[in-house]
Amino acid sequence: MADIQRYLLKADNDGTGAEQIAKGTAHKLQNEDISLIELVQSLGDYINDEDFSIRSKAITYLSQVISALPDNTLSRQQVQVLCQFLCDRIEDGGAVGGLRKLQSLGCFNREMTVMTFRALTEHFQDLMIRPYSQRLPILELLNDLMLKHRAALKSLGDEAIVGITDLVSGEKDPRSLMIIFSVLRVIMPLFDSVFCYFPITFRPPPDDPFRITAQDLKARLRNCISASSLFAPFAFPQLIEKLDSTSSNVKKDVLQTLAACASSYSVGVVSNYSVTLWDSLKYEILNVQEEDVAEDALFALQAIATRLGKGITSTGQTTHLARYLRPIAKECNEQLQAPQHKQARPAGRILCSLATISPIAQYLIVKAVVPPLLTLYQGTDKIANQRALLEVLVQLYDAAVALGQTPDVSLPSPDFENPLSLFKDRFFGLFSQALMSTPSEEVSFRIVALKGLLRLCHIPNYLQNGEVGLFVQYLDEIVLSADSAGDDAVRTEAVLALVEISKLKPNLIVEITFPAFMAKLPDQATEQQTDTILTLEGLARLSVERSISDTMVRRLLSKLDTVLQTDGPASYAQALLSTIDYVLSRRELSADPNLLNYHEKIVLSLVRRAAMASVGSGPPMLAEVLSLEILGRLAAKIIGALDEHMQRSIAIERYKLFTKEGTSFSPISYTHIPPEKRRLAMILSTWILAGAAKAAATLPTVLDGEVDIRKLLDELTRWATIESNPVIRLYILRQIALLVNRASSPDVDSGAFAIMQDPLKAAQLEVDSAKDVTPVIFWIAKALLLRLSRVEDVVGHILGLLSDEVYGSTSARGFRILFTSDEVVSKKHGAAIRLLFKQRVFSICAPRIAAEFKLAKAALKPNYLVALSGLLKDVPTNIMMMEIGTLLPLLLQSLDLPDQEVKAATIESLVTISQESPAAVEGHMSMLINRLLLCAADPKENTVNVRQSAMRCLRAFPGRVKESVLLPFRSATVRGILPVLDDPKRHVRKAAVECRAAWLNMDEPDAEN
Repeated sequence: MADIQRYLLKADNDGTGAEQIAKGTAHKLQNEDISLIELVQSLGDYINDEDFSIRSKAITYLSQVISALPDNTLSRQQVQVLCQFLCDRIEDGGAVGGLRKLQSLGCFNREMTVMTFRALTEHFQDLMIRPYSQRLPILELLNDLMLKHRAALKSLGDEAIVGITDLVSGEKDPRSLMIIFSVLRVIMPLFDSVFCYFPITFRPPPDDPFRITAQDLKARLRNCISASSLFAPFAFPQLIEKLDSTSSNVKKDVLQTLAACASSYSVGVVSNYSVTLWDSLKYEILNVQEEDVAEDALFALQAIATRLGKGITSTGQTTHLARYLRPIAKECNEQLQAPQHKQARPAGRILCSLATISPIAQYLIVKAVVPPLLTLYQGTDKIANQRALLEVLVQLYDAAVALGQTPDVSLPSPDFENPLSLFKDRFFGLFSQALMSTPSEEVSFRIVALKGLLRLCHIPNYLQNGEVGLFVQYLDEIVLSADSAGDDAVRTEAVLALVEISKLKPNLIVEITFPAFMAKLPDQATEQQTDTILTLEGLARLSVERSISDTMVRRLLSKLDTVLQTDGPASYAQALLSTIDYVLSRRELSADPNLLNYHEKIVLSLVRRAAMASVGSGPPMLAEVLSLEILGRLAAKIIGALDEHMQRSIAIERYKLFTKEGTSFSPISYTHIPPEKRRLAMILSTWILAGAAKAAATLPTVLDGEVDIRKLLDELTRWATIESNPVIRLYILRQIALLVNRASSPDVDSGAFAIMQDPLKAAQLEVDSAKDVTPVIFWIAKALLLRLSRVEDVVGHILGLLSDEVYGSTSARGFRILFTSDEVVSKKHGAAIRLLFKQRVFSICAPRIAAEFKLAKAALKPNYLVALSGLLKDVPTNIMMMEIGTLLPLLLQSLDLPDQEVKAATIESLVTISQESPAAVEGHMSMLINRLLLCAADPKENTVNVRQSAMRCLRAFPGRVKESVLLPFRSATVRGILPVLDDPKRHVRKAAVECRAAWLNMDEPDAEN
């Protein structure tokens, strides 16, 4: 069977197979197994068949064979013959693909180009009524001819223009339009054929396989319209006319196209239309209705100025740029005569945007606008008018800053002077007076003045160091004074300004601000510390640059040393420590050259003094719980940045706390329990252990010379079980968890699990001596589960405790410990935390809690509900949703418990379930609504958090749960919400209003139904 026959058999049902047959024929032709004449003859009667589809398939077969041939296979004569043959058969379809291949060959000459183009135009009426899939290759062929054989087409003159117009007219398909816009971009006389498509209103279908967006078409059409200055007489008038459209999308298209035209048309052409364009564009800015339209109009003005200013080095008034800016400056000056008018601020925006174009544009704007502005300012006594004028000046400063930060902007000449320099003294005096001499009640006016002076500091090479230093003194005075109204807002801006200046001139902050701030800090703690706290907050915010933070830490440590030698409230020392901690938290301490100094002065010195304070031989301020926590956190931060060797040597001292032998401080001992003040030192011991994360694997567990970690854990367990101070107990438990979690060895795991099974035996205590053993059990469980060690054993043991009549209720509350993040037992401090530990533990716990709940005694059932709520509080949503079918019945019963924390956690879980899986709650809607209304109704029994969460949960149902499910409950729900509208707490009432509105807005069921 001949190849053509096989091709025809497959063409309809197997396009890929048919194409492979054509490629096989091409391979034969390349190897000279058949000749080109034989190939054409093999088509025989198929190309003359009365059936159009057979003729089309035969021609398509020939085209695919030609397309599969290498470029050097056909001779010039063969290309000529094939071109003639395909052009004669172009109306049969299928010939276009072959012609596209032929035109890409080097031997395709002018005569062939003309022949192909005329074949297209002579049959355009027949070709262009065909389906889109057949029209697109025709337009692609036209585009190929324009790209590679444009000279040949150009020689046809008007014939080419008319022919192309016929081929492209009336096209609406987006893929075809993308090609048409590319073709018409290089044909000047066809502007009307292009502009008829403006503006593009195409919206692609959701399942569009071609992914051509409206923005793609707009960009291609915009490039076409802006292709040549010859379009200007047609483009500008029609674009300006379309600005009258009420559609913001049309206006944005027009403005973006105007900007593109201004950027590509010649300078002379743009200059001729510049004033006309300004008259049209100014309305969109001065009478702004939509911000994005105004932004596009400003961009268009900038594009015109950029084009007119290209290559200009003169500030003369006869340049294209000067003639363009002159009417703009005049109009804006007129608008600024009434500073409070709504068009004054947009006028300032126009001036600012144009002043950022170039130094020449800035010069022309400043010279035309600043003198009248200063005259206006001096002539008005109204603060509101003065503020509006200062805001315009600030906008001009913004333009100067932006211009100075633009990397590719060059000065017209080496001696070109910033035009703002002529007014520097007046500016500085005017803004300084507005900032410091205006009544403090004029907050907004002072803030504008402050921002203006800050902008002057940012303008390159503008203010001298002395002037910036004077501004810094102003800011210091504002921050440190608290006598006048509105100080909070102005003080906040002043601190932010000091932070900005610290990046520009850090030496001025060190020389001026630090002495002023440190002088404001007292040497002795007092009861009234508002000013002190504000000063420390300001210092903390300034710790941006390293040179500044180094100096700050040294001076704060010196001040802390002075304060610790006095008597008074510990809150002052705590504030100083917190400030140092904040400053160091913003530093990369591991690369800090002062790290060893911090180690010496904070870790060794302050920790030692705190240890001595715990036995009455050191500063009492350091013996407070909060002081020890802040100092411990700070010490851990510094220790964590040290190398492993130093961490090990420090951690060995965690119970001695760097005290020397012979002092009144003695390390923790197995033999006796010291007084509470002495036991507070365990806070520091825990933080030191946490900080030594790098040395965790090889860390000796020294306690009275012992290195047996099991004995250490037993002793710490004893301490934790008899400790009455909850803070000390928490830190002991954290230390136990860190030791167990980091050790990661079978012996440690076995010992830890043994303690879990019988904490009293490990602690060698009688039942009556223990305060509560469940925290020890759950902190050890947390330590093991974090690294997924002995998961089944640990989970089985803690779940078994829920059925214990003695420890069941306290054990249930302990479940919240398992998943709650802890700042000490964390990855940052070397804890081993497996990525999927929550998923693994929850997938075991949830089904077992549900199963054991059904079998438990009635008195013990609440234990399982409390335990479940403790887990859900911190479990990720995606993990919770995996067990939703098991958990939902238990959650509903949890709403009946008196425990308010359990209720709140349960309701939050229900909110999540309602949002993520509304179908899951549909079958329980009656019970759920009744319980939530009860939780929201009684302020005496339910906390604010529970009542608000209940309203939020009810509010989540409408819009998510099917209305057919909710509508039967609507009336009862709305009535149940009414009492909550009178709740004593405002945010509960607000939640109730929103909830009631959501339920009322649901559609009523059809009356007939």
